[in-house]
Parts: sequence; structure tokens; C-alpha cells
Amino acid sequence: MSSSVPFTIPSVSGEVSDAVVKVLDSGWITTGPQTAAFEQEFADHLGAAHVIAVASCTTALELCLRALDLPPGSAVLTPSLTFCGAINAILHAGLRPVLVDIDEDTLVPSPDTVAAAAGRCAPAAMIVQNQGGYPVDVPALAEAAGLDRTRVVEDAAHGPGAGRDGRPVGSESFAACFSFYATKNMPIGEGGAVASSDQEFADRVRAMRMHGMSKDSWKRYLPGGSWRYDVKTVGLKANMTDVQAAIGRAQLAALPGWQEQRAEIVAAYDEALRGLPGLVLPQRNLDGVQHAWHLYQVRVKDRDAVSAQLEAAGVATSVHFIPANQMTAYLEIMGAEECAQVPVTDRVGEELLSLPLYPGLSADGRDRVVSALTEALRTRS
Repeated sequence: MSSSVPFTIPSVSGEVSDAVVKVLDSGWITTGPQTAAFEQEFADHLGAAHVIAVASCTTALELCLRALDLPPGSAVLTPSLTFCGAINAILHAGLRPVLVDIDEDTLVPSPDTVAAAAGRCAPAAMIVQNQGGYPVDVPALAEAAGLDRTRVVEDAAHGPGAGRDGRPVGSESFAACFSFYATKNMPIGEGGAVASSDQEFADRVRAMRMHGMSKDSWKRYLPGGSWRYDVKTVGLKANMTDVQAAIGRAQLAALPGWQEQRAEIVAAYDEALRGLPGLVLPQRNLDGVQHAWHLYQVRVKDRDAVSAQLEAAGVATSVHFIPANQMTAYLEIMGAEECAQVPVTDRVGEELLSLPLYPGLSADGRDRVVSALTEALRTRS
């Protein structure tokens, strides 16, 4: 049956349609003035020195890893509880993923699990992920890995709205990668961005997002511009268009209100679900932490059967994520020994279930989720 409560519905600002029409009428729809304006506005929102808009968070991760100019085959630490795009970015950059286990309470790596993974290799870099919107402690994890902050790439796909000690994720990062995919807190449909505190690194990523060209089309075709350009480093075709950027500017203005709605839904879930037998709510140390609440991830035994029962009751759910070490391609590439290094991820990964969480979720829809989950757990107690 079709779900009466979908897992997610993208939030769209009422200003988006007019913004897109203006771009289409302008005669310039690829990377240009709207992209530049979006980059500045997102940088201001984060408090970041530099923002580079790109095609996706996956390409952002790959661009950052390539911009580090590491020797081919260098080891890059990464959680296994992550989206496959992060692993692909490492491999596409010609590097070697080394898996890091998680802390089962926060669902992100801890200094201990990072140190254990680093002990199996000599890591040249690390990807850290803000799982579900929980902002990781980057300095602590970098120290555990024995890495300088300039070798840490933050996967902040779930990060808009998150922060630590009053500082937004990405505000002081050497490299933080954001996603604007359709399901994210600030959806554009597709798109991503890199935030960086380092001018040289940002310039390198900016050139690499457009094949490594010294000037993009907008700069070449401005009055007084020249068709002549150079390619000083090998890059990708990974730019954002002005149509996407115009959508992003409208969405960014609406983001604070959407984040408030997410927090209200989370508080209601916490109150209604706390104490239910067989259910583990999202655990987090909230001291100094501002959670973005991209996901509301609970843990249940017999997860697949619970998910199926919720679907039968008209409530859609999802799982974030199937651990990378369980994927056929990565098992073949990394080998069975490496893929066996994340036992907590394997155990917890079988219990994770993401409940509907989006600004448009009504109180009635939320109550239906709670009722369906409560009934599913009751039948198993």
C-alpha cells in the first residue's frame, strides 16, 4: 500500500519559483552571478571564510581529497556507517579507504575507534561524518588519528543547522562538504558545497570544480574578459548552475524556520517514545552540541520486521546506512580482513531505523508514526 506518512517531503520556499524564472529570463543559467551570490550568502550563514558551490556532496569530498595532493594509494580513514558516496570519493581520488568503527551511542567514531583504525595503517587523511546531524568533535578525532586539521575532510552532508560550542559546522573547518540533495535539511534537488578557512585550498578546489581551468565561463565572457585560459591542475566537471544557486538562495532564507520545526518534532518524538520497551532513542551528548536533526534514528531489534509493520500501517521509514563493509564491491576492494574491523557498526547497523522527520510533517502524521511504532513494539514484547 502507498504510505500515508511518507518518509520525507522536500521543503520548498515560496520564493523559489520567482527566483528560478528570473534566472531563466536573465540569459545566463550556468555558473555565474547567482552562484557567486549563493556562495557568499552560505559563507555568511556558516561564518566561513570561503564557500565553493559544486555539483554534489560526493564531488565535494572527491575534490577536497584530490586537492590534498596525497600520494596514490594513501590511506584515508572513514566510518563504515556512511553513504556509499563517501567511499566512492576516496576510491575515485585514487586513495585507500580504511574503516573506522563507531561509538554506539552517538553513531559517530570516537577517539578510541579512530586511534584503533589509525594503528592499522599510516593515515594520510581522514573523512569524518556528522551522522544524522550530530556534529563530530573534529579536533579530538584529528588528534586521535595523529593528523593535522589540514588533513581532515568533514562530511557535513547532514550538517546545515549543526554546531559545537556556538560555532556552526563548517565555520572553522579546513574542508567541510555539504549536501543540498532533495532529502536534506536545505534541499535544492542536487548540489553541494565546500566550506574552507584556507584561501589557497579554496582557490584550488574552485579551479578543480571546473576541469582545473584558470577562469570559468562567467569570467571569460564578462565585458573585457578573454577566451584564453590555462589548466594548471587536473580537475572535474563539478560546478553548480545559477538555476540551482537561485533555488539555494531562497531555501537558505527559509532554513532557520525549518530547523525550528525539526527541533519541535524531535522533542515531540522524544516525549512520546521515551521508555518504550525494546526501543533505543537517539543518544547524544548535548553539552555544547547543536544537533541539526537531519535524521531521527532509533534502534530496534528485528528492525526489518518492525519496518515492514510500519509500512503496512501506512508509515514509511528508511535506514541510514547499510554499512559500507557489507557492500559487495567494497568487500572485494578492501578485503574480508579490513571489512571485519567494525564489529559495533555491524551490530548497530542491523538495528537502525530512521523515522519520518521533515518540516511539513503534521502533528497528525507524527502521532501516526508514534502509534504505529508503539503497536509494532507491543506485538514483540
